[in-house]
Amino acid sequence: MAIASLQRFSSQISRVSSISLYSKAVVTRSTATSAPTSNTSSSKKVADRIVKLFAIDPEGQKRQIIGLSGHTLLKALANNGLIDPASHRLEDIEACSAECEVNIAEEWLDRLPSRTYDEEYVLKRNSRARVLNKHSRLGCQVVLTSELEGMVVAVPEPKPWDTP
Repeated sequence: MAIASLQRFSSQISRVSSISLYSKAVVTRSTATSAPTSNTSSSKKVADRIVKLFAIDPEGQKRQIIGLSGHTLLKALANNGLIDPASHRLEDIEACSAECEVNIAEEWLDRLPSRTYDEEYVLKRNSRARVLNKHSRLGCQVVLTSELEGMVVAVPEPKPWDTP
């Protein structure tokens, strides 16, 4: 009787081990085929995407802010409490009213892509003098990259209709 029980037990163990070897092979194959082939920004670690910037707030204080490459400057400013996200339609230039206008320091202007036609139109439309300040950019149109590490941005004081 004991020998029969032992034989059944050993047959169950061999079945379980063969199943586990099969499942291990399936798991190994599936992870090998589903691994990303290119190093996209979504597959990078967050630490590799961090972009440290400096923002001068409306009171004149220089503060270090953190953003992520691929995100907009507006998102970084909102996440760091310098711009109220409720008063802006993040990244939507069709609904933009230049509420996210910022001033970029001179030495960083050449590192940014040129303004688009839409961005210039919005900035000119909302400029009192209809003359465009060369430092003015819409924060929702500036996409952060690692090359912008250390960029200095001035955040203007909120418009009267932005304050509660």
